Amino acid sequence: MSSSHLDVSPSREHLIHALCEAAEFEHSLMCTYLYAAFSLKTGADQKSSNADLSSEDLSSTGLTSAGLSSQQLDATQRWRRSILDIAIEEMGHLVAVWNIMSALGGAPRIGRPNFPLDPGYLPAGVVVKLAPFNQPTLQHFIHLERPADSSETDSAAFAPERSFLRGADSPRLTPMGVDYETVGTFYELLGKAVTRFVGELGEKAAFCGDPLLQLNETDTSLPRVARVVCLKTVLCAFDAIVTQGEGAPKSSEQSHYHRFAQIRAEYAALLEADPAFEPAFPAATNPVLRRPPRPEGRVWIEDPRAVATTDLANSTYGLMLRLLAYTYAVPSGSSDKSLAIDLAMGLMHALTVLAERAARLPAGPTHPNCNAGVSFITLRDSAALPPGAGARRFFVERMNQLAAAAEAMRDLSDARTLAAASILTGLAHKATQRFDLSTPATPPTRSPDEAKRVLNSEAGHPGSTNPSEQPTMPTSDNEATPSAPADVASPAIEEVEAENLTLVYEGKRCIHARNCVTWGPTVFVANVKGPWIHPDTMDVERVAELAHVCPSGAIRYRRKDGKPEESAPPVNLAAVRESGPYAFRGDLRIDGKPDGFRATLCRCGASKNKPYCDSSHHDVNFAASGEPPTGKATDMLPVRDGPLQIDPQVNGPLKVSGNLEITSGTGRMVARTTTTFLCRCGASKNKPFCDGSHAKIGFVAP
Repeated sequence: MSSSHLDVSPSREHLIHALCEAAEFEHSLMCTYLYAAFSLKTGADQKSSNADLSSEDLSSTGLTSAGLSSQQLDATQRWRRSILDIAIEEMGHLVAVWNIMSALGGAPRIGRPNFPLDPGYLPAGVVVKLAPFNQPTLQHFIHLERPADSSETDSAAFAPERSFLRGADSPRLTPMGVDYETVGTFYELLGKAVTRFVGELGEKAAFCGDPLLQLNETDTSLPRVARVVCLKTVLCAFDAIVTQGEGAPKSSEQSHYHRFAQIRAEYAALLEADPAFEPAFPAATNPVLRRPPRPEGRVWIEDPRAVATTDLANSTYGLMLRLLAYTYAVPSGSSDKSLAIDLAMGLMHALTVLAERAARLPAGPTHPNCNAGVSFITLRDSAALPPGAGARRFFVERMNQLAAAAEAMRDLSDARTLAAASILTGLAHKATQRFDLSTPATPPTRSPDEAKRVLNSEAGHPGSTNPSEQPTMPTSDNEATPSAPADVASPAIEEVEAENLTLVYEGKRCIHARNCVTWGPTVFVANVKGPWIHPDTMDVERVAELAHVCPSGAIRYRRKDGKPEESAPPVNLAAVRESGPYAFRGDLRIDGKPDGFRATLCRCGASKNKPYCDSSHHDVNFAASGEPPTGKATDMLPVRDGPLQIDPQVNGPLKVSGNLEITSGTGRMVARTTTTFLCRCGASKNKPFCDGSHAKIGFVAP
């Protein structure tokens, strides 16, 4: 390894430079894994080599619509899921590096060099380029993730363009890259350098960045994401990256190396049984969207459909990077931060279907028998936009531009174009609705002691047991006034006029809890022909009470007698119903819209009216306890009401932001929180909380 200031007396500049390289490497690795996964065949693919066969003929061959046997298709889909899981963990590694950079007073390195990386960005033995899933690519991944004591060699297809050494013979003021054999060695060097730096300056001076600008597990559902506030948290982050991923001292069953090796063994067995087995589409190696001035090792995409698809995929990726950069410019507790994260994660889902489509389209006449692929073009400058109305307007305009392009690409015969259009249109609507274009950014001002209290409470620090130290969701004057949704007359909503109120019934939201027909049998007369709602048969206050006990919000009312309308409850609650939905009570804002004070939201994953429950849990025999165990986060919140924002994540959980008490079906306390992710796919092993199972089962929901 060459000599550098990292070995002697590292400055903040040298540390941030080295962390930039770590971020670029994790980012690049994530993209290469995604690219390979996107090329794998799935059950959603149409028959390729069997295009001329009828469905009956295809069935007689024992092949699926992807041209694979059932056993082969099962394998490719499991491999795809495994590689995507690894890519998500790489995203967690990337966020950990970003948090360390932010803690040291720097800005996270969001961008990276475009593919393929030119010699010098990384050591000569570390080659990074986009390639489809095949045996050479898989061996390359194994080589990159190899433990320190491994003798795994790289694939010849990934041989370095030339040999060279990085760095200098002696330490320089100018930061320079250094050589290392494995990424684990690089992180070991970084850990020692940060330790020396902290030893010289002390922790308070070393970690001078605002910790509330970082991302943590309350902001995102990424695994193992935590704020960096001291040397211990830095070293823990490095250890987690190495142990889970690159260059571990030894292999473990859950390490990336072990999982890739398992895929290699199964791939070899399937190839031995069927030498013609082709698990992936022939996506291009290093695709580019313009005629490359240096064509060697690159594939120029010419096919118009492939160009349009890759162009939209790259633009989606670019906007995702801008949003992620913005999250590090606004503090926790800011509505801008939460919304930017939600939009960025939603864009990842749009990118997935677009990238899969690109890998299935021809590259063009210059490269026959070769498909296209997303090229992950990075922005020339991906630094965070200045917080405020200008940044919000930029995001709204760009999101709507992408949605319009997706709508223009919509093809009824291609499910992936339909999915992309649906996701991007929904995200554009959310951005337009939720970004305030008139208000300048006013991040909350916190003293160092206040920030410390927030961080202690997030980490479950012993000093944070006092309820007054628990974080609460900030409110503003315009958020403090609860508002019910407007009742728009439609066939699905019945309005019945009475002397003192208008009674509203929305059948689509009803979960048949039967409170209405048992508490007010003369008001709600079930199983009769003709009119069945008779509000004047009971005192107006009792009728209002009937609405209040309706858990789904299907029953509402508007007063005519000047008496107060329904108001938000004093405590925001989410009850976990036995083998059924979540029953929320509070000033609800569901997907950015005021939605009254009561709602039952699907947690089985089967509702046809997501995010609301439609009783499909009965049809699918959903079985899940309504008595989850009481967790550790049960300290009383200083504020127990206020707006409760519920944002369904695309193909993911319910993100709930606001002061909330989660209870069992019988009312026992489960958790008190201000931000959480609740499972809505029905598969989490940690119900009611999300554990990432939605990704493993391929859950699809807007």
